[in-house]
Amino acid sequence: MEAVVLEKQHDLRIRDISLTEPLGPHDVRIDLRTVGVCGSDVHYYEWGKIGPFVVNEPMILGHEASGKVVEVGAEVTHLKVGDRVCMEPGIPDPNSRATRLGIYNLDPAVRFWATPPVHGVLRPSVVHPAAFTFKLPDNVTYAEGAMIEPLAVGLHAANKARIRPGDVAVVMGAGPIGILTALSALAGGCSQIFISDVQQPKLDLAASLGPIIPVNVKEENLVEVINRHTEGWGADIVFECSGNERAAADVFKPLCPGGTVVLVGIPGSPFPFDVSAAQIKEARIENVFRYAHVYPRALALMGSGKLDVKPLITDRFSFADSVKAFDYALHMPPTSVKVQITVADD
Repeated sequence: MEAVVLEKQHDLRIRDISLTEPLGPHDVRIDLRTVGVCGSDVHYYEWGKIGPFVVNEPMILGHEASGKVVEVGAEVTHLKVGDRVCMEPGIPDPNSRATRLGIYNLDPAVRFWATPPVHGVLRPSVVHPAAFTFKLPDNVTYAEGAMIEPLAVGLHAANKARIRPGDVAVVMGAGPIGILTALSALAGGCSQIFISDVQQPKLDLAASLGPIIPVNVKEENLVEVINRHTEGWGADIVFECSGNERAAADVFKPLCPGGTVVLVGIPGSPFPFDVSAAQIKEARIENVFRYAHVYPRALALMGSGKLDVKPLITDRFSFADSVKAFDYALHMPPTSVKVQITVADD
């Protein structure tokens, strides 16, 4: 089949690749429709690796996906041919200790699309376990369905924060994950979100999506803004979504005493961690790695209209222009948030 293959660092091309994917009794075969370009895909393209995951052989990119079921395994009962679906890209070992404990996202043996050496889904079709394939509500498009994967990160972060109705939160970073985390926090009960970044167009977009106050940290001091709006008390929750080492080092400054910090963005290198600043406020610190058990809730929120991701889909490319899409994402302008590739039309 024809696929978008990362041959090695800086070498991305569309070419035929031979894959054998037999359909098991608990699997479904899906024809792909829309695939989002994730920051991790771009990172592999630019650097050839992410931490311990190194592209040592050709790998198909793409893991934010939606499509249509074209074949079902003999034991599959909740899906049928023709169903419009999105897919959770991580397949854990069902017998692992992590899976049995309900934290399957932390299973060391998980096989995650477009994470070396596992192929992704920028290709015509894929076979996937039915248990990790979810039917889209009738009013949710394929483009929106491909946003469920990054939205799941935001919802997982909101769950880890243990939001109480009326909480005030700060989101550091107004990229796709930051904005989706802000929307997830609002859906989870936060009354007000402050979102910080250095790119004003992204902040303006975020501010248009709900009770979200943008803070351009090139022009304003985030802590002063938070103190001004909270009578000096601080925010109940700080979500660090930028992955920027300098921003992450300051997570405790806008936090209120007894508040919660949720580390979502993964820094490229270690950063100083001010233990005393955390201790003085008795801060609770949570970490996020992908997600678990949130796809049905994400689809329910999207299907009900409670959460709208359409404004975040700013750029679309055809499958034939996939390499152009990645080059665009590599140097994305401030007005862009999410790039998607249309693999095929319905």
